[in-house]
Amino acid sequence: MAGRSDSLAIGIDLGTTYSCVAVWQHERVEIIVNEQGNRTTPSCVAFTDTERLIGDAAKNQAAMNPPNTVFDAKRLIGRMYGDATVQNDMRVWPFKVVEGESGKPMIVATYKGHEKKYSAEEISSMVLFKMKEVANMYLNTDVKTAVITVPAYFNDSQRLATKNAASVAGLRVLRLLNEPTAAAIAYGLYQKTGKRNALIFDLGGGTFDVSLVTIDNGRFEVKAAGGDTHLGGEDFDNRMVEYFVSEFNRKYRKDISNNSRALGRLRVASERAKRILSSTSQTSIEIDCLCDGIDFSSKITRAKFEELNMDFFNKCMEAVQMCLDDANLEKSRVNEVVLVGGSTRIPKVQNMLQDFFHGKDLCKTINPDEAVAYGAAVLAAHLSGQGSQVVQNLTLIDVIPLSLGYESLGEVMTFAIPKNTPIPATRETTSVTVCDNQSAFLFKVYQGERTRSKNNNFLGEFSLLNLPLAPRGVTQARIQFNIDADGILNVSAQEPITGQKNSITITNDKGRLTKEEIEKMLEDAERYKVDDQEYKQKVDAYNGLENFVYALKSKLKDWNIRSKVILEDLNKMEDVVEEAFKWLEVNKLAEINVIADKRKEIELICNSVFGPIM
Repeated sequence: MAGRSDSLAIGIDLGTTYSCVAVWQHERVEIIVNEQGNRTTPSCVAFTDTERLIGDAAKNQAAMNPPNTVFDAKRLIGRMYGDATVQNDMRVWPFKVVEGESGKPMIVATYKGHEKKYSAEEISSMVLFKMKEVANMYLNTDVKTAVITVPAYFNDSQRLATKNAASVAGLRVLRLLNEPTAAAIAYGLYQKTGKRNALIFDLGGGTFDVSLVTIDNGRFEVKAAGGDTHLGGEDFDNRMVEYFVSEFNRKYRKDISNNSRALGRLRVASERAKRILSSTSQTSIEIDCLCDGIDFSSKITRAKFEELNMDFFNKCMEAVQMCLDDANLEKSRVNEVVLVGGSTRIPKVQNMLQDFFHGKDLCKTINPDEAVAYGAAVLAAHLSGQGSQVVQNLTLIDVIPLSLGYESLGEVMTFAIPKNTPIPATRETTSVTVCDNQSAFLFKVYQGERTRSKNNNFLGEFSLLNLPLAPRGVTQARIQFNIDADGILNVSAQEPITGQKNSITITNDKGRLTKEEIEKMLEDAERYKVDDQEYKQKVDAYNGLENFVYALKSKLKDWNIRSKVILEDLNKMEDVVEEAFKWLEVNKLAEINVIADKRKEIELICNSVFGPIM
């Protein structure tokens, strides 16, 4: 394909378990296949003694290399090590997570014989870099801009962490787009049936989102959003893994809960069983030598799977009801219930959702694995000036998923921007001194719905100092909350008498990446890129030598050649070929120049014996 202009932008669905990339081309969205021919790519990174693997290659070797195969990085992004969700996940992950500086979770893996720590942003950047490479190969150009999707319920720090990951991957983010909103675009772009209310039910591998979107001739207005950034297919897998661990312990009196290799193999088997149970009522898992030479087999029914996960399914329905309440909309006014995300294939989820809406048929017309990337590609085309009139006429009105505010006297949350406010948005409020001769204001910014500020998500803090001394309630500060189209917050305050002002963009606070950290990650990413290229060149050189030796062996069996060479020379060349195969066996990690020298050595001997007849 011909190269494209710099304005070309792609859409990336950065998923917990699988990612997908798409582009607007030939007046439609193209889902781009990877080098394996797959339309989705595992969000998985593996480290070995020789190379770094991303995507299918990483997932395929996961059972053999569990401590160094990293997945679920999206579940760590923007979180702190002490979070309950992080601690719970660590119990079933085969890789190691430790507490880093400022309380950030750091993933530990061994690469080329050296132990190294990786942040969630760094792992996510590797997945994004892979998706960028997939797009580059298809489009025959270096794509530099993208729309990247995030769960609607991602908080401010999680959104910033995603943008940081994109920067490390060499991508400029045109927009962070909420995943259910992207799916709504995929569903409603060509809808010509007038105004419709669509409930987007997005249950993926690691996150759950529900949004109520009003679609009217290319205008997409999000009325309400809800969900859980830690609920999805991975949790269903974890419940199955825990069930089988318990069964193995009961049968054989062996606890494998700390055996990373056994857990990794159980996870693969559980995920496969979960998929099968979507189309049959019973299945089994069989794993040879799971632990201490013991073969493990077990049956599981769909009913048991549903029992193990019923609390998760109920949480989904609760979020749907909350979303409808926030939008002030009755069930009967929902025209379509659109299923998005691989986990919506689970029959129990579909049945519960259908019962909730009194038997309404569920919309399955869009591919649940590709809808989010599809919508992202449409918005990318719109923002970069590409595409048809339908794309350029797109109007998108999204909302913030959680309220924003600051701490007042008594640890009370003062709400500045309520949840489900359309974005971008700006709101102003006023704070006054609470004691006589107060010389400073301290503003602690939070995100959440709880009355007590400490029960919400702390985003950051800043101060106004050297205030004019006065009785309480006299000195004021005007506080402005400004949230952009990506859902990222800037808070500023000004004291009008002195004109003193200060502000914070939630970027460098505790748990977020600093400029120096991002620059270091960029340097590491470049180093990985060089390492990957060098490794590929080394493998190509090795394979080239191996192919040459095999071709030489084949020619030595050719009668036309054998008839023209004396027996002594034939024996000599057969010895050379045999020695070359032995050399290849013990020099798989040889440097390119060493491989090149070996090939020259064989070619010289070959030419001295055969001359032009070869």
